[in-house]
Amino acid sequence: MLILRNKYIPLKGFSAVNIFGALIVHPGVVLSDTLIRHERIHTAQMREMLYLPFYVWYSVEWLVRLLCHRGNAYYRLSMEREAYDNQHDPDYLRHRRHFAWLRYLRP
Repeated sequence: MLILRNKYIPLKGFSAVNIFGALIVHPGVVLSDTLIRHERIHTAQMREMLYLPFYVWYSVEWLVRLLCHRGNAYYRLSMEREAYDNQHDPDYLRHRRHFAWLRYLRP
């Protein structure tokens, strides 16, 4: 995974953002194994969706969840739930099934 340090991206309040499989991190952020695994799960999601549809789905789901749940939209996203649930498992990506995030679509 390509890791880039940047003081402008990601937006304030976020320590890292994964853009097309490249991890962009604020200069002072310490990259833990957990954070890297979390972002690698997102990269697997992007790859299986051929990247651009990932961002479309993520944005649409975020808008729907925002309308339904207000401030908790980010943590209710299916792709974030998969990543958070499995970020502590070092072997997760070895046994992860394609489109595993679909089972996190429930409200």
